[in-house]
Amino acid sequence: MGCVFSLPEDRRDAAERAPTSRETSFIEKMKKTGKNIIVFYGSQTGTAEEFASRLAKDAQRYGMKGMAADPEEYSMGELARLAEIQNSLAIFCMATYGEGDPTDNAQDFYDWLQENDDEDLSGLNYTVFALGNKTYEHYNAMGKYVDKRLEELGAKRIFDLGLGDDDGNLEEDFISWREQFWPAVCEHFGVEASGDDSSIRQYELKVHTDVNMNKVYTGEIGRLKSFEVQKPPFDSKNPFLAPVTVNRKLNKAGDRHLMHLELDITGSKIRYESGDHVAVFPTNDSELVNKLGQILGVDLDVVISLNNLDEESNKKHPFPCPTTYRTALTHYLDITNPPRTNVLYELAQYASDPKDQENMRKMASSSPEGKALYQSWVLDSCRNILAILEDMPSLKPPIDHLCELLPRLQARYYSIASSSKVHPNSIHICAVVVEYETKTGRVNKGVATTWLKNKLVNGHKSTVPMYIRKSQFRLPFKASNPVIMIGPGTGIAPFMGFIQERGWLKEQGKDVGETVMYFGCRHKNEDYIYQEELEEAEKNEVLTQLNVAFSRDQAQKVYVQNHLKKNKEHVWKLIHTDNAHIYVCGDARNMAKDVQTAFYEIAEELGGMTRTQATDYVKKLMTKGRYSQDVWS
Repeated sequence: MGCVFSLPEDRRDAAERAPTSRETSFIEKMKKTGKNIIVFYGSQTGTAEEFASRLAKDAQRYGMKGMAADPEEYSMGELARLAEIQNSLAIFCMATYGEGDPTDNAQDFYDWLQENDDEDLSGLNYTVFALGNKTYEHYNAMGKYVDKRLEELGAKRIFDLGLGDDDGNLEEDFISWREQFWPAVCEHFGVEASGDDSSIRQYELKVHTDVNMNKVYTGEIGRLKSFEVQKPPFDSKNPFLAPVTVNRKLNKAGDRHLMHLELDITGSKIRYESGDHVAVFPTNDSELVNKLGQILGVDLDVVISLNNLDEESNKKHPFPCPTTYRTALTHYLDITNPPRTNVLYELAQYASDPKDQENMRKMASSSPEGKALYQSWVLDSCRNILAILEDMPSLKPPIDHLCELLPRLQARYYSIASSSKVHPNSIHICAVVVEYETKTGRVNKGVATTWLKNKLVNGHKSTVPMYIRKSQFRLPFKASNPVIMIGPGTGIAPFMGFIQERGWLKEQGKDVGETVMYFGCRHKNEDYIYQEELEEAEKNEVLTQLNVAFSRDQAQKVYVQNHLKKNKEHVWKLIHTDNAHIYVCGDARNMAKDVQTAFYEIAEELGGMTRTQATDYVKKLMTKGRYSQDVWS
């Protein structure tokens, strides 16, 4: 099994924001600070923001000055004014989220681009690097849109759109693009690289010896003490601490651990709908944190601040400060994902063995040999920062520089497995614990699922910092519309909420359409999760049909798509005649594609269509909101 990369949520801490009177004009800010390059990021999981910071930092090597910027914090209507700044350039690092949507922080910018047809951006020089994932239907839709739209509005593209694929090697795509991008910029502006490849620190360390401990962050995401005095409204910058009231293992046997948790939101004023996602902020394993402290020979309980050397920057600290190294490594920094190449590059100087130094710099280069080494030694071997330090004994970086370079620990999303009509004060989560052995013989554990698994009901610290992210995954407005739900494994989560809700609508005396479930797992007597609830719903005729595929209970594997094909006449009637809504949840890489293909085949066979017509037919269902997906890879 390959590495499991978590792609969670991007956020700005209130603690890292300047006062609210802050400048919303990026033009004035650039003029004031002598910047000529601005790198906007549309980021949901922190990666686009990371890439933007790297590009802004690069500018220094070419005698230019760059700044990374969150489009949500500035008035984007000023893009036309960039012409006022000599040799100016706007770079856009844009991630695509969900079904081809903009990230939360780029939604307003996206709306502005769509609405302003008469905008004249002829003085704007730009380039776009897009972040996406090929397993998804709308690969890099947002980056492609921004690239095309800016050109339509008269802006000048000075370098080709870069496409990053997180299903392959996003880091490598970025490095290859960036390596060709900078020479093109130098040529365009007639500047020469200063050849300054030295490490440039962004933050300086301040050790606090006599600090009032009430002023020290202990893991809060936004406001200091926000975990002690909780005030609504709760969101990504102010999560609610929800007590865990239920935590049970769902599967009867097998080597995996599937779990059902219930979070109590009583008194929080939090509202949710079936189909929404709950975001949780996990903490890292204390064993990993302690080992990092030992290998670096550091007292983790020292109180420190990392202060931005650029005093004009909106980002005063890389994470809430002052805090301790222990808190930073536990709550604020990602120490489990394999480090990106810029981290290796910057840390290389701290290796006392020249061979180690050379290898670290090589892995960060764009040479085929370097890329191959990074792929095999870091990615394929799933080495996190601790494994790298253990396997390179000569590497002894100062902990403050390491903390500056590591990315932020991100929130994790789960599809809510309950209906607020039935459980207004409770949010249910269904998840599988991630744990696997790497090629180096180490055991890697998923940050969030391991942390959730250990949340004991009524135990010490058995609360979960959480907030709700609205989704488009919704039951039909008319209860009489039939629904077809396809969700194998933990993909069943949102459908537990849908089934509860359809049952409630029925109890209210509403005319409820057919409710059909396609579930799949490996073995009937091992991981048929929620079996009792599903069979009960079928008995009460809330589920009008329950189809379960047990992939490994017979010689040939049987999956949900096989059951769909087996019931093709019924499925086609529901879709084509009865206006059914289709929902697919779970694995994007194989299942969602195979299910979509099954629908193409049914439309060809029973609708007498060609493959092209069948594909168009399904795409139309998607645009009409009758084919929804909640998938992950």
